[in-house]
Amino acid sequence: MTSRVYVLAQFKPKAGKEAELFDVLKSLEPDSYREEGCIQYMLTRQIDHPSATRNDYPIVFNEIWQDAESWAAHGRRKQIQHFFNSQVKDPAGLVEDAIVTAYSDEGYDYDAPCFDV
Repeated sequence: MTSRVYVLAQFKPKAGKEAELFDVLKSLEPDSYREEGCIQYMLTRQIDHPSATRNDYPIVFNEIWQDAESWAAHGRRKQIQHFFNSQVKDPAGLVEDAIVTAYSDEGYDYDAPCFDV
């Protein structure tokens, strides 16, 4: 187990804006990969597949950060703040809604003592 943080940043584009939003988000990848603590920062888009269901959030960043502070530093970057302010919060932006969720690979009580019975 690690202190890594796994992030899914899901985006629901405004009607007819999916391709444009994908391009804007794709432009965030190169600089994010250069950040300290960035292990993975991959933009993906939803596809049709018989084994998968579709949802209203067809564009997703799949991120892995070394630790919570690395991810927090990413969120403080001017480029990331500008994106959220201009595309998510601004009514004129390309995003109708966004969901950002963080996960850990550590189980509950993963470091609890083990007892032989």
